[in-house]
Amino acid sequence: MAVPQFLDAMDNGEALDYIVFDYLAEITMSILARQRSIDPASGYARDFVDSVLKPNLARIAASRVKIISNAGGVNPAACGEAVRALVKAARLDLKVAVISGDDILGGIEHYAGAQDMFSGASFPALDTVASANVYLGAVPIAKALSAGADIIITGRVVDSAVTLGACLHEFGWGDTDYDLLASGSLAGHIIECGPQVTGGNFTDWEDVAETIADIGYPIASIQADGSFDVSKPKGTGGVVSVGTVAEQMLYEIGDPQAYYLPDVICDFSQVTLTQTAKDVVHVSPAQGHGAPKDYKACLTYSEGWKIVSLWMFVGERARARGQAYGNGALTRAKRKLRAKNLPDYSETSVAFFGDDSHYGDFAKPNATREVVMKLAAKHEDKQACALLFKEATGLALATPAGLAPLSSARPKPTPIIALFSFTVPKSDIEITVDVDGQMETLRCNAPKTQVLKFKDISPPVPDIADPMRSVPLSQIAYARSGDKGNKANIGIMPRRADYAPYIWAALTEAVIAARFAHFNSGKVERFYLPGTASMNILLDETLGGGGMASMRFDPQGKTYGQILLQTPIPIPAKLLEL
Repeated sequence: MAVPQFLDAMDNGEALDYIVFDYLAEITMSILARQRSIDPASGYARDFVDSVLKPNLARIAASRVKIISNAGGVNPAACGEAVRALVKAARLDLKVAVISGDDILGGIEHYAGAQDMFSGASFPALDTVASANVYLGAVPIAKALSAGADIIITGRVVDSAVTLGACLHEFGWGDTDYDLLASGSLAGHIIECGPQVTGGNFTDWEDVAETIADIGYPIASIQADGSFDVSKPKGTGGVVSVGTVAEQMLYEIGDPQAYYLPDVICDFSQVTLTQTAKDVVHVSPAQGHGAPKDYKACLTYSEGWKIVSLWMFVGERARARGQAYGNGALTRAKRKLRAKNLPDYSETSVAFFGDDSHYGDFAKPNATREVVMKLAAKHEDKQACALLFKEATGLALATPAGLAPLSSARPKPTPIIALFSFTVPKSDIEITVDVDGQMETLRCNAPKTQVLKFKDISPPVPDIADPMRSVPLSQIAYARSGDKGNKANIGIMPRRADYAPYIWAALTEAVIAARFAHFNSGKVERFYLPGTASMNILLDETLGGGGMASMRFDPQGKTYGQILLQTPIPIPAKLLEL
């Protein structure tokens, strides 16, 4: 856990001013919304209270380090009450701030005419909405720090805001210091996923495997000019390298010249990374292009039910055995639906893990004798989902030999929680900063009218006169992937800058689309970052709805980077010998 690491580091002379936590993702918000619907006093990250603060509160108070967290989830007030109760019971002198205003569920009908900002879909039925929150920025956090808060709890803020808020307070950056705001946001973005920047989720995972149990959490040492160093506590596992930092910088940013946050539109395209010491990487300042006039809002809503069951098949032609079983179970279940005069399943899935199928048309010949089969379906009726598992179980004695269920727990139908994204004018949102009863309200106004201009950037044209050699992308680049709703984001960082033109020439939109044709139904976009010679890729409509709405094995695109790393890239043989 990060907190003892950091407190130990402070005991050993490391100067730390803030410890920040990021708990929230779109899928997390839907889970917390479900918890709150069952218990109105829940809906926040209980781990923050019980596992982070409770055992470490006395040391936190003694060190005077500030704690900033979005652990409030969909119920920051309840989280604040729980933390204040801890402070009171421990008789400590700590001020607790709660920032609210992001929750717009109470007035959601006001936005019922909005369309989804990505897909253009119509607004969901109001009676299906479970949660609705705007993504707040860093200004309220800075206000709480200025009011003397020691522990700050927010609801939905952008992940990097917990870091940028500390920068605003420390350095006095103004709301139009866009380059500085973008740089502080980059620092927050790079450390927001904790050990993902210190060797976790890393292409060269072998470099970390022996120390992963003791992996260190990141430290960002930020300067007033926006530059910063990334490191980790001494004596911890993992690694901080240009590769680990580059992967995290590219992670889920979309267009690197136009990464929209509430406080600033960030441009990371010119950022450079330099290894200055073992486990220390220097990150140059970013650029900012003004600020958006609206907040992005995240709404979760119920879209029926789904059931997912896992089954293992062992033996020759294991996949064929599983396919026969899955098809048979669906046939029986659909027959029963018709007999009950119920509509068909809106979506079904018989998918396999262990047979190379995630590589689509580029799978290697595979005669595996063991696979995991996923049988899943969606329906508006909960009982129709339960029926599928009942029929699958009934068919089990008649299935091809080699079947074994993977879990002793009986799968149950679960609600499909879908995501709807739209924008809300900043003037609509009143934010409250409550520091132990001292209340302040504020609105973060929209900026003046601005015209944003982004450059069309591409790498140099490759020199193909020399003898070429084809190697897998993994040999010459790092990769990391993740989701943006129903979009997948893949960042590619060359191991040497002079590899970049050849990677760009080989990974065309058509080549990328072919690699993911079995998943992707939308367009492919590429972006170039000359500062690191990197490429960022967006695949549209590729995650089966994304998050909890998806029935994929990988609904968040986490494996897509590994799939793309197998792509052959022609490159001059002499470059590989350097």
